[in-house]
Amino acid sequence: MAEVKVVAERCKSCGYCIKFCKKNVLAFGKKVNSKGYEYVEPVHMEDCVGCCSCARICPDGAIEIYK
Repeated sequence: MAEVKVVAERCKSCGYCIKFCKKNVLAFGKKVNSKGYEYVEPVHMEDCVGCCSCARICPDGAIEIYK
């Protein structure tokens, strides 16, 4: 199992990571960062296989994967 960490201050809520995650691990959260974006949060961490698709597609480098 892998661990997904989202750097909230880098996230701009583009949603690419949510769209490209085949396991539906990520979703928009309810919390807002200092720039006013509702940043993405891992919601089904137990389903993450560590493929890193979300981290590769993120244009802001806001996602870190730990295996």
